[in-house]
Amino acid sequence: MEDLAEVTSHALALRCCALVLALLAGALRAEGLPVLPPGARAGDLIFREGTEAVSAAVMAIDRGAFSHVGMLVGEAGRWQVVHATPSEVRGRPDGVVLDPLAFFLDPARSKRHAIYHIEAGDGQRRRAVEHALAMQGRPFRIADPAGTYCTELVWKAWKDAGLDLDVQFTALALPLLPGRYLLPSDLLASPRLRPLAPAAPPDRPGLLRTHAGQ
Repeated sequence: MEDLAEVTSHALALRCCALVLALLAGALRAEGLPVLPPGARAGDLIFREGTEAVSAAVMAIDRGAFSHVGMLVGEAGRWQVVHATPSEVRGRPDGVVLDPLAFFLDPARSKRHAIYHIEAGDGQRRRAVEHALAMQGRPFRIADPAGTYCTELVWKAWKDAGLDLDVQFTALALPLLPGRYLLPSDLLASPRLRPLAPAAPPDRPGLLRTHAGQ
């Protein structure tokens, strides 16, 4: 009887947790806030297909599904994204910034997105987030050691945390800037990444447009 009571209690607890999560997701949707898959964790990567000319340029070179990537910071209901980007806010310089998830995924900047889970331990995950956040303010530059760009930021944060994402850089003969670059599709090919859900199209009304999204 005690075993039966324990099993019943455990089942009720699981159902209560599921109900709380469902209510939270419903509340976030009602407020127009993005809801990420339940398995999303800080340190995971969020890819998006941007809406502007720079996004089209990246995808023309890469021939991939996404033009930009950032790292999740925080937790459900309070997600933020640290990413390296050209300025998306008037008066803010190009560089590594921390934005609310709703800003990052606003349809003015994002046509669709996808979350990719990084297979890593808790300690590495915490250190990766810390390394990425420590890069805030670094200039957005693709061929300058003093700067960084979106894919390089998240790759280096994880590398400095002790996890090699095992990626291959692509050689590009860019005018004035030839070199080897980490493209979004290169990052997606990492064996350490696992998609949490299919790419999501925009499913809510657009907000007022501010500046270009990558």
